[in-house]
Formats: sequence, C-alpha cells, structure tokens
Amino acid sequence: MNRRVLITAGANGIGLVLARAFAALGDKVWVTDVDAGAVAALPKGLRGTVCDASDEAAMAALFSDITRDWGGLDVAIANAGIKGPTAAIEDLTMDGWQQCLAVNLDGAMLCARGAARVMKPAGAGVITFISSTSGLYGTPFRAPYVAAKWGVIGLMKTVAMELGPHGIRANAICPGSVTGPRIDLVIKAEAAAKGMSPDAVRQGYASGTALKRLSEPQDVADLAVFLASDGARMISGQALAVDGMTYNVDP
Repeated sequence: MNRRVLITAGANGIGLVLARAFAALGDKVWVTDVDAGAVAALPKGLRGTVCDASDEAAMAALFSDITRDWGGLDVAIANAGIKGPTAAIEDLTMDGWQQCLAVNLDGAMLCARGAARVMKPAGAGVITFISSTSGLYGTPFRAPYVAAKWGVIGLMKTVAMELGPHGIRANAICPGSVTGPRIDLVIKAEAAAKGMSPDAVRQGYASGTALKRLSEPQDVADLAVFLASDGARMISGQALAVDGMTYNVDP
C-alpha cells in the first residue's frame, strides 16, 4: 500500500507485531522505542529511532525527521505504554503515579500532536491510540494505569472531533489481557498484591471473558490494520475492545 506509518514503542511486544503487520502490506514503517538494542535488531525494512515517547523534545525531533525524510505521515499509532505500579491506592507514590501517566498519557498526546501537525495540512490521516480495557472499566491495584488509559480514550474522542473536519480519523483500541512478557509481569505483580498464585490470576483473566482465553498480539494488529484501511472510513471516535468480551475484571 506504500502508506507512511509511525508506531511508538514498536520494537518490542505488541508494537513489533503491529509494525510487521503494516510492513507485510507494503507500507513504510517507522518505529520508536526506548530499547536501543531492540531498535538495532529490527527486521529488515523497518526504520527505528531510539526515543522516549514522553520526551517532548525527542518527539518533536522525531516528527521533524519524518517530515524531512517522508514528506508526510498517513498513519500514527500511539502505542507506547508501561504497566505502572501495582499497589493499593494508599500505598501509591507520586513518582510511580507520574511516571505511568507520563508514558501512557503524555506520550499519547505528544504522538497525536505531532501527527496532527503533519496530517492536517494534507487533509487526511489516521491516528490510532492503544488504550486498554482498563480504560473502559477499572482494575483494582492499578490506579495509575487505569487513570492513564481512561485519559487516552478522552483524548482520542477530542482528537476525533477536532480533526474530523480535516479528514483525519482517530480511534482507540482497547486490548484486554494479551499474551506475552508484559502480561506475565502484570500477573506476577497482581498475584503478589492479592496474595494469589500467578496461575490463579491468569486463569481468572481468561475465565472472566466470554471466549475464555487471552488475546494474542496479532488480534490487536488485525484491528489496527482495519482501522487504518478504507473499509473503516466512517469509523472515528470509537473505543474498540479486543478482549473476548470481558465481563469480570477482578479475578
């Protein structure tokens, strides 16, 4: 398709699966990541920049490079995020709270701001935010992450309203529990906070969905590809869950 696609935190995990999915369609893909080793090891055809998504100056430099080298941007995916602290509300520290919001929410804003500045003159574009089902419900012991992901959805809806008249669509993907190293860390931390075994927490996540299983990274990538396509040309301002229908969020 030869679209120009940016994916923040795209050298690892879900982000790398997203990058591979767009590249497989013939798109040019530029990813960022704080992991310099992962950026250096990117598959052939993917371009990478070591960049902290919450660093305003670094993100501004990134979009300057994109404008210089690509002349524009067709798809931006604000994927960067961290799990943040797992703790009871009374035990949270301001440092943990602020770091989680900085990466998950400030990073999403900086990606959207940069994308808007590039896409608006062109009169077209797609901005996709990666939120979470934690941004649709609540998750005990995950207050910073939940607050950030709810914020991402509010940000997305505002961006969709502002940029719609300029031909730019914005949506949020809300993954549930997605298999991989990141959810393993989340489960381990939640098990410790609740005095449960990791296996019990993992089973609770799966049994709390209608489909009785965790999502795969490819499930998220498939939706991102669709939202960036002409088939989704009338879909904007939506928070779309990829979670097998979660109905019990407290295993």
